[in-house]
Amino acid sequence: GADAHCQALAAAAGRGSATWHAYLSTQGSSAVNARDRIGSGPWYNARGQRVAQNLGELHGDTIEQARVGNALGKQFSLTEKTAVVNGVGDTPNQHDILTGTQPDGRAYSDGDHTCNNWTSNGQGTAQLGHSDKQGGGNSSWNSAHPSRGCSQPNLVSTGGAGLLYCFAVTP
Repeated sequence: GADAHCQALAAAAGRGSATWHAYLSTQGSSAVNARDRIGSGPWYNARGQRVAQNLGELHGDTIEQARVGNALGKQFSLTEKTAVVNGVGDTPNQHDILTGTQPDGRAYSDGDHTCNNWTSNGQGTAQLGHSDKQGGGNSSWNSAHPSRGCSQPNLVSTGGAGLLYCFAVTP
């Protein structure tokens, strides 16, 4: 699954000693919130730069935490190999990141925002975040807009490449 994919990417980059989870929500009677899968922080990107101190800072839970914000954005939302993800103004734009998540890190209770709980590669939609926090409208890192579908061509045409946020789980 997605967690194993994150673990493999981390291992290939020499960071496999930590436990890695994909930042993904699932829906339905056994819904899982993405924010509940990644520990309590702090989190760092592949260059060792702090992204957020805790869940509140990551998601802007309070007015003060929202003011402080997280460091995610084009220069901090990196691949496991420390590369910047192509965003607005780059070719191809790949800033859409699969999350299935609302801005507060919690699962949706309506409709399909997770490509049928990450089992569909055709019909449905996935909620996407913008790794560069750009693109008009709600440019949230974790909940900007839905995909055009669940297939790889649909994800590419929306502005992505099927990428995930991977977090080292913290106690």
